[in-house]
Amino acid sequence: MSFCKTTALTCAVLLAACLAPSARAAVRLPKMLSDHAVLQRDRPIHLWGWATPGAHLTLRFHQQTLTGEVDALGKWSVYLQPETAGGPYVLSISGDGPEVMASDLLVGDVWFASGQSNMEFPLEGFGAGTPLKNQAQEIAAATNPRLRLLVAEHKSSDFPLNDITTTWTECAPETAKNFSAVAYFFGREIAAKENVPIGLIDSTWGGTPADSWISLDTLGSNAQLLPAFASRASFADLQTDAAAQTEANKRDAEAAKAAGKPAPSQPWQPFETSWLPAGLYNGMIAPFTPMTVKGFLWYQGEANSSPDRAPYYDSLFAALIGDWRSHFAQGNLPFLYVQISSFSSPGEEWGLVREQQRRVLAIANTAMAVTLDIGNPNNVHPADKQTVGARLAVAARGMVYGEAVAYRGPLFREATTTRAADGTAGMQVWFDHGEGLTFHGKAPSGFELAGPDHQFVAAQARQEGDTVVVASPAVPHPAFVRYGWASVVTDSLYNAQGLPASTFSSERNPVH
Repeated sequence: MSFCKTTALTCAVLLAACLAPSARAAVRLPKMLSDHAVLQRDRPIHLWGWATPGAHLTLRFHQQTLTGEVDALGKWSVYLQPETAGGPYVLSISGDGPEVMASDLLVGDVWFASGQSNMEFPLEGFGAGTPLKNQAQEIAAATNPRLRLLVAEHKSSDFPLNDITTTWTECAPETAKNFSAVAYFFGREIAAKENVPIGLIDSTWGGTPADSWISLDTLGSNAQLLPAFASRASFADLQTDAAAQTEANKRDAEAAKAAGKPAPSQPWQPFETSWLPAGLYNGMIAPFTPMTVKGFLWYQGEANSSPDRAPYYDSLFAALIGDWRSHFAQGNLPFLYVQISSFSSPGEEWGLVREQQRRVLAIANTAMAVTLDIGNPNNVHPADKQTVGARLAVAARGMVYGEAVAYRGPLFREATTTRAADGTAGMQVWFDHGEGLTFHGKAPSGFELAGPDHQFVAAQARQEGDTVVVASPAVPHPAFVRYGWASVVTDSLYNAQGLPASTFSSERNPVH
């Protein structure tokens, strides 16, 4: 009897709870739809957020009014009709508690910039030892009403996040100085050339491998990426080892101090959360995937230059491009990237990484900015970010905006065997986009030859029109040729537009 009474009372309480009005949740927009944001022009504009389940919302923007219903999980999603460039406008949302507004919104082009430290490198540089070229002048001149900036906080996660912690700002010296210099110089030029507002998103983290920026969906479904995926399984052990090493380093430093000696130098330990495969995709890419964007900017590769990582960088990088395009779900969005530069890095495979990056150009709607000629052999962070941004911008103008501008440097097409009048065998290198080929008055250098044994040696080169003939008495039966393979390339080959040639190898599968 008591059991029945208790059961009846419990049911009555539960029924009352079900019939009572549910707690209301204020309408919330994601941080990337904050005041000062740029919304993508000429495409359906995605707006989304959270509110009380079942609530009916009314959204007003410019001359558009939309209604939507919040789903059972408290999420809502609507699309505005495409808008031409303009603003500032106000977005208002009503129907569930107090009206929510986002103001000073512009309609223009949104470019998403990501990668490691050379993309992260801000206008104020990385301290006194690593400044930006013309740093003070560039920061002082950084007031630009056509640009809006959003810097994503460093965030690694075991699962995809749905929001960020930062918001948009107007472009001014105090905001631009902490923003990606490459992205800023790119955006400044595009805003001026295309005469539209530009929104720039800086989602970068220095010293990180490409593995961290790709989703687990892709890492776990592509057999070529098993080396990256397998490293996730051992990550906990690496963290434990790194923590132990850190403690040992502290003890060594304290012992040295007590003995009146300088602290011993310690090897860099990269095994932090930023190296977790898919960790940065989850924390710094996934939150943006619902957003309508114009395209991507990418500068990374240095952290994948070790002998065990470099040979499969092309597979990894190609997978990253496909991964982002798939998750943003806006077709083959333009993907513009920077080839890593010249830097003295013994024991690493910078030439191979540059070659892998060149081969990724086979993917549709991609373009590469070559930077061999503006590197710094003694600093992995070259000061000249203006040229990098300009080369990305000219690529966007030609490939994305349809301007009649040349944006590709000489790209290896093929190498054919040839023989000089004295009988010396060599190889003749042919280029696409090589019209007006020039070494700017310097002797051709940077070329190597190999026979069937794939053992490369330095070779002599001479220009013949828009081709280069390469020969070496040490290689009587040349089979392969390559260029710009050393970590540091001292002289560069250009076309008539002043754009440098990329590192290349005629080998089908270069691995050394």
